[in-house]
Amino acid sequence: MNTESRTRILLIEDNPDHALIVSRALEQRAPGRYAVVHVERLQEGLERLGQQGFDVVLLDLSLPDSEGLAGIPPLRASAPEVPVIVITASNSEALGEEAVRAGAQDYLVKGEADGRVLARAIRHAIARQQLQEILRGLALRDELTGLYNRRGFVTLAEQHLKLARRNGRGALLVFADVDGFKRVNDRFGHAEGDRALVAVAQVLRSAFRETDIVARVGGDEFAVLAVEAPDASAELLRARLAERVRAHSERAQLAYEVSVTAGIAALDLRRAAGVDELMAEADRALYALKRAAGQDQAGRP
Repeated sequence: MNTESRTRILLIEDNPDHALIVSRALEQRAPGRYAVVHVERLQEGLERLGQQGFDVVLLDLSLPDSEGLAGIPPLRASAPEVPVIVITASNSEALGEEAVRAGAQDYLVKGEADGRVLARAIRHAIARQQLQEILRGLALRDELTGLYNRRGFVTLAEQHLKLARRNGRGALLVFADVDGFKRVNDRFGHAEGDRALVAVAQVLRSAFRETDIVARVGGDEFAVLAVEAPDASAELLRARLAERVRAHSERAQLAYEVSVTAGIAALDLRRAAGVDELMAEADRALYALKRAAGQDQAGRP
């Protein structure tokens, strides 16, 4: 069987005999369908999750370095996209419900889970997790522009900032709004205002890299987090944005000019500034530009 089509399972179980029973049951159920990696400690499992891609985790609740439901949160935090199925010696329904509330997709009782039950639980856990990821993705997106919304931006940006600090990389946060947006709405109507917002979203997508996080965080407000931006310069980024806005204004058949003002904040690796703090700093920079009599507004002559 093609290794890419195999279900990759991380089995965290300190009892080698129980681990062998699980592996054999799955192999007998569907030969070659499952690739099982067995570790005996939670910490080993967390390390493997960081090194390899898995489709599902089977977690024993009694480990040398983790007891009870304590192992679920770190696994979910380490790989939130990978479902966890708890395997327990207890047939307590209350314990199973607690495990699900703690973040597990399902729970199985040792000795009662044969190959058929294991395979079905794994299949359903993966399917439910994929559905949750789709729904979560929809909840993080702005319906009008297709960009991330504020929740999506903050969630992803916090993760990217942690990685940037860990790896000593620079980052820039751009906070921008559409100039004269209220006038566009008042004069041309909200449908035309929506069209202007979509146009700005398209400009931002084209002006920044696919690895950058681009979002609509308010009515006419947009934010971008650019980690390890080439020649990490606020002026270069603002100039690039201005050029793209001008080019779009020339191409688009609009009855008005689309322009934005952008404030930019740089990540200081010496400070533990979070996304909210960087956004506030970039927002202050934006309004400083606004106060400067319309100077430095992207897309303006």
